[in-house]
Amino acid sequence: MVAFKLPRNSKVTAGKTWNTPPAEGDWKAFHVYRWNQEDGRNPRLDTYWVDCKTCPPMILDALIKIKNEIDPTLTFRRSCREGICGSCAMNIDGTNTLACLKAIDDVRGPVRVYPLPSMPVVKDLVPDMTNFYAQLQSIQPWLQTTSATPPEERRQEIEERAKLDGLYECILCACCSTSCPSYWWNSDRYLGPAILLQAHRWLSDSRDEAKGERLDNLEDPFRLYRCHTILNCTKACPKGLNPAKAIAEIKKMMVERSV
Repeated sequence: MVAFKLPRNSKVTAGKTWNTPPAEGDWKAFHVYRWNQEDGRNPRLDTYWVDCKTCPPMILDALIKIKNEIDPTLTFRRSCREGICGSCAMNIDGTNTLACLKAIDDVRGPVRVYPLPSMPVVKDLVPDMTNFYAQLQSIQPWLQTTSATPPEERRQEIEERAKLDGLYECILCACCSTSCPSYWWNSDRYLGPAILLQAHRWLSDSRDEAKGERLDNLEDPFRLYRCHTILNCTKACPKGLNPAKAIAEIKKMMVERSV
């Protein structure tokens, strides 16, 4: 049998229970991942009790209530609260999603909240997305042209614009990439579903004139071809997009240009 040795301070331990619910109210337990790299301790699961009768309906609302009323040291990212910015992406009840779109009532029993898997943790529920954004930068996600700039605008037919539907809506929350086993194992070389979806968005744009260079940039055993189409990314996307299909389309472009 293979024996695995875990890194120091990697085991998640039982944490502190911050409050005890009284008899009155509709109380729900939240088990929240806590870790502070500065104290040298193991990560832990702290327990908080939230009265759902006095709390708005979403998981993010409960986390804000916990931070405001119970434990001000709890750390997480959030911004728009409307599923637009992707800041509050985390693992809730075993699924990567946005805390602002996940209803408390959707979770049976205690709510377990962890940071996105496979990414280093900065503190508590905040993942370090440095590598993720570096990968985004590597695909040059902006319009590239070599022809002279037209006097008014670069026109696009309705049919050409429709090809971007299902691609431009990505909010870069990283829920899909951190649901992908290939990304867990090869995030240093494999770009992952979110970044490849962005790559396909620019490859599909009729106004862009760098398609050949973009495909050259992706022609690598790891950057593109670590995808095995298990569709975890598509299931995890909180915006209902299909990164797996986008990756398949890029592979198809690779084949077509080599014929």
